[in-house]
Amino acid sequence: MSGRSKPHEDATIENFRRDPAFAAEYLNAVLEDGGQAELLTALRYMAGAFGGVAGLAEQTALNATTLYCTLSPQGNPELRNLTAILKAMGMRLAVQPDGGLRQRLDGGA
Repeated sequence: MSGRSKPHEDATIENFRRDPAFAAEYLNAVLEDGGQAELLTALRYMAGAFGGVAGLAEQTALNATTLYCTLSPQGNPELRNLTAILKAMGMRLAVQPDGGLRQRLDGGA
């Protein structure tokens, strides 16, 4: 193994920092397949690309201790905190239609 190789986690965090589209795709995949605990874990993991939780707290003007608790798997963030975290990461919250709604409205399952 080359001395120049990076651990997977470091390379992934670097990709989050370098490519906001990659970071957004990552979070969307987590949202599609996981629940709230997985989303908060993913955001905590992504915080590494933005100066860690302490750096993210500074960028969001949120208390670092509160942010650690918020991003824990048991966290329950308020919408304004989630919005601030995403904004600091160069992203925003969006809503998309669920394809299944049309089917339900049209008398399907």
